[in-house]
Amino acid sequence: MRLGKIDQKKVFAGCLILVVGNSGSGKDSIMKGVKEKYPSELKRLYLAKRFITRPPSDTEDNFAARPVDFKKMSLQGGFALEWHIYGLDYGVPIEIDDWLKKGHPVLVNVSRSIVKKARDMYQNILVVFIEVPFEITLKRLKERARESGERLKERIQRAKNNQIFPDTDFIVDNSGDLEDAIDQFLNYVLRTIH
Repeated sequence: MRLGKIDQKKVFAGCLILVVGNSGSGKDSIMKGVKEKYPSELKRLYLAKRFITRPPSDTEDNFAARPVDFKKMSLQGGFALEWHIYGLDYGVPIEIDDWLKKGHPVLVNVSRSIVKKARDMYQNILVVFIEVPFEITLKRLKERARESGERLKERIQRAKNNQIFPDTDFIVDNSGDLEDAIDQFLNYVLRTIH
């Protein structure tokens, strides 16, 4: 008799918190604010820096990687999660597993396209959606000027099509004051994982 594949989720003491939202929704700003306000007496909160196959940017705290280097890291098992979108490769370094094993919560900015796979891989996981009205998202995308032409149109269309995200554990409203959004997120994390 042939048995099916046994469900082998990674079970760690620390909670993996995936942060999703449209481009320009303020994910990185909110995550940074949550880390700054996180109580120092608790287990350290880690912000995972992603590897992205595009040149470095002043507006994003990521590791820039050449496509050839990204592929090499991927083949060597260097990523806990990876995905391809907008013509770019994104990877979350495998070191997050070490932080999670030690009981630390880990925040990571990811594409909604990776959420199902991540839920299949990790037992202790939460998904937080940063919600912003489309008009505000449109304004922010144009102001940050990270993309232009077809790439900008692609992000705008994706934002228009994805105003909600059903597979989420918590929604942060970032249509107003940034500090308010940070507090919403921080309070949720403190209520949920401690």
